[in-house]
Amino acid sequence: MTQAADLQRLAEIREAGLMRRMRTVESAQGPRVTLDGAEVLLLCSNDYLGLAAHPTVSAAAIDAVERWGTGAGASRLVSGNMEPHARLERRLAAFHGTEAALLFGSGYLANTGIVAALAREGGVVFSDALNHASIIDGCRLAGAETVVFRHCDLGHLEAGLREHAGRPALIVTDGLFSMDGDVAPIARLSELARRHGARLMVDDAHAVGALGPGGRGTVAEAGLQGEVDVVVGTLGKSLGSYGAYACVSAELRELLVNSARPLIFSTGLAPACAAAAEAALGLIESHPELVARLRSNAATLRAALAAEGLEVGESASQIVPVPIGDPDRAVAACRRALDEGVFAQAIRPPTVPDGTSRLRLTLMAGHRPEELENAAAVIARAARAVSATGEWSIELPDPPEGSIEAARTEAPAEQPARASA
Repeated sequence: MTQAADLQRLAEIREAGLMRRMRTVESAQGPRVTLDGAEVLLLCSNDYLGLAAHPTVSAAAIDAVERWGTGAGASRLVSGNMEPHARLERRLAAFHGTEAALLFGSGYLANTGIVAALAREGGVVFSDALNHASIIDGCRLAGAETVVFRHCDLGHLEAGLREHAGRPALIVTDGLFSMDGDVAPIARLSELARRHGARLMVDDAHAVGALGPGGRGTVAEAGLQGEVDVVVGTLGKSLGSYGAYACVSAELRELLVNSARPLIFSTGLAPACAAAAEAALGLIESHPELVARLRSNAATLRAALAAEGLEVGESASQIVPVPIGDPDRAVAACRRALDEGVFAQAIRPPTVPDGTSRLRLTLMAGHRPEELENAAAVIARAARAVSATGEWSIELPDPPEGSIEAARTEAPAEQPARASA
């Protein structure tokens, strides 16, 4: 029965146009990569500053492996707390202007652990409707009641704060929203939190290295360095490594060390990851032109897409969604762009709400303006093709032998045409 249920679920995923497969990149990360034997322009990486393959970052990781070995060997509360961890935490706290920082194994572990640790039974956590899945799961794990407020709707949030007045409260939001590329109103959220005696937690994973003075994120951009209770960042995007961190007060750090289960029960981050991220942080501090170049590239691509008649929204960030609507059409647009040498990933439910499938474009500091302008034309052609003609060809893996239903690769008779072109 279990196998039959699994096969039925896979058939349903295929029927909904939501089947996924992994592509293999056959080169180091960079503005251009080798994919399936061909060189393509990469417009779906979160390595925003191109540091994942930077020689200085690679050398730091190699040196750490030679000196500290490949793994931490235990949780940080046992014997897995090593000098590279402590050194990076000091650097991150200084970078963000906080008393302390605490490393986690990943952004998912950080968000689930922190929300669950701070939103205790009897309290309430207020979560933006478009927060990352890791925050949503943190709310599910927390003992507190969860109230979801409409995306960046401060009136809706304040009504909830008033309704639950007197209860311990945590407001949690993405700083830069990963799918839409818009920025949370951090200053106004902070003011609401102070007025209602709530804590504020900002996940700035996509903003560090991209927004704010020196790439310090949305909290710094709002002029609130050191004033937000929890700032979460990642080592796996602009810092070119793997892992995550929380910048907090010294007291809150101690609380998380003693209550955040993903920290307590996980092996410490590999020393090489910490060393690589520290080297990347040094590059961001010493080369502010990297951040400026990323912003310039974002402006170039947005202008080129707008000139092609595509919606680009009001944000100026390095995350640019191109609305398509239907998941099958989004996959088809991705395939068409790939055929012309541009890798722009299709994003479908449950990552985004039903009816909002899209191509999610992300910029890197190393992209050249002329190749971005060419990419905009490629993407516009792909979006127009799937929206105007309704013709597409989707490549999916063959269903396993014995599956209940084969994958459907042809279009249904009626398809909604939600596209921006």
